[in-house]
Amino acid sequence: MIFESRMYHEIEPGMSAELRRLCTADDIYAFVAASGNHNPMHLEHVDEDGQKEKPLAPGLFVAALISSLLGSILPGPGTRYREQQLAFHDYVTAGEELVAKVTVTGKEPEGVIALATEVRRVEGGALICSGTARVLAPKTYIRYEEIDAPGLIVQRHRHFEALLEKAEALPELATAVVCPEEQSALEGALIAAERGLIKPILIGNPAKIEAAAKALSKSLSGFEIVEMLSHREAARAAVELVRAGRAQSIMKGHLHTDDLLRPMLDKEKGLRIGRRFTHVFVMDVPGVSHPLLVTDAAINIAPDLATKVDIVQNAIDLAISLGMETPKVGVLSAVETVNPAMPSSIDAALLSKMAERGQIKGGVVDGPLAMDNAVDIGAARTKGLRGPVAGHADVLVVPGIDAGNMLAKQLAYISHAEAAGVVLGARVPVILNSRSDSAMARLASAAVASIHWNRIGGGNA
Repeated sequence: MIFESRMYHEIEPGMSAELRRLCTADDIYAFVAASGNHNPMHLEHVDEDGQKEKPLAPGLFVAALISSLLGSILPGPGTRYREQQLAFHDYVTAGEELVAKVTVTGKEPEGVIALATEVRRVEGGALICSGTARVLAPKTYIRYEEIDAPGLIVQRHRHFEALLEKAEALPELATAVVCPEEQSALEGALIAAERGLIKPILIGNPAKIEAAAKALSKSLSGFEIVEMLSHREAARAAVELVRAGRAQSIMKGHLHTDDLLRPMLDKEKGLRIGRRFTHVFVMDVPGVSHPLLVTDAAINIAPDLATKVDIVQNAIDLAISLGMETPKVGVLSAVETVNPAMPSSIDAALLSKMAERGQIKGGVVDGPLAMDNAVDIGAARTKGLRGPVAGHADVLVVPGIDAGNMLAKQLAYISHAEAAGVVLGARVPVILNSRSDSAMARLASAAVASIHWNRIGGGNA
C-alpha cells in the first residue's frame, strides 16, 4: 500500500477517506500495556453472572483509528493534530470489525483542515463514536510504500488458556503425586486440583508434605496421603496405584527424574506398553499461531533411529489429542539436505521415508529441516522447500537432548514461551514439572495429561 501526503492546496471540502480494522484481543492488550489503562474490563473478565466476557476496547483505542486514518491517508503522512472532539455511542469487544471515516468540512487559515470524524461497526453499521477534528496539513510532500516500525508480540498464552478450558470440562484425572515434599512440588498439584484438572493422591513423607502445605498456607484436608519414606518406595507406590486402576497419571514431585521413572521401566511390574519413554514439551510461544511441540528434550540423550521412531510417534499421538488433525512433524538438523557426514540429517530422511511407508502413522513427517525453514514459510520458500511441513511444523524433533534442551529454554527465556512437560510411552501420561515452572506451565502440564488420557481411553497409545 502506498502512503502519500495531501497538501493543503490539494484538499477540498467534501473529500473523505475510510480505514477498516479488525479489533483483536491482542490489539486491546497492546493498547492497555502502552497506555497503562488497567481497567479489568479491557482484559478477559467475568460478568456479574459469572460468564466469561471478551475484552472491551478502551474508548481511545477506537478513537485512535481516526488518528491513524488522518496520519496515513487524509491528509496523510506529516499531518499534526490541533484538536479532536469525540462523543461515544456504543462499545466494542474483541473480534468486531470497525470502519473509521473522515470527511473534510472546511479549510482554515495557516494550513488547518477541519474534518468530521466517525467510527462505525462494519456489521450493521452502528455508530461507535463521532466528532470533529482540526489538523495541520503536511507542510512537505511525503510518500512511502512501507515504514520500518518495530515488531510487536503480545505475551499472552492463548493456546494454554484454550487447553485449560478444554481440560476443565473433563473428569478430574486421578493423579499419583510422587514426593510433593517441597513447596513448588506440592503447589503444582494443589493449583491443578483447585482448577478441577486432577484429583491428587499425595505419596511421600507426611511430615514433609504437611510442612510444605503449611509454608504455602494451604490445607490438605480431603486429600489422600500415602506414607512412603523414601523416593524409591514412593515411585514404586505410584506405579502400583496405576496398575490397580486407582491412578490415571503420575506427577513428579521433589525427586530426581531417574528415580521417578525407574520403577515404571520394570519389565514385569512397570508401566511399559511397548514403546520407549519419551518426553514432549508442549510450548505456547507468543506470536506463533498454534502450540509448538518439542521432543525429546529431557529423557533420551542421544537417540538412535529406533528411539526416534517412538519419539515421533508419541509426539504425533499427543498432537492429535490436542486437536491437530494431521500433525506436521519437522525433523531438525543443521541443514535441509542429506549430508552423509551429519548423522542427524540421515536419520531425518529415514524418518520421513518411514512415515511415507506407513511405519509412522497419523502425521506428515519431513526432514531434514533446519530450524528456520521448519517454522518460517519465507525461509522455506527461499530454500525451495514446498512440502506441507516446511514453514508450518507443529512438532519439532531434535537430534539429541542437548539441542532439545537449548531449543526449549531459548523459547522459554528469550521468546517468553510457557512450556508444559509430559512423558509418553507409559501406560499413563507422566507430568514433569520443574521448580522454575510458572503456575500456568504447571496447570498446562496437568491439562495436557488430562486431555491425552481422555482421548486414548485407557493408556493404549
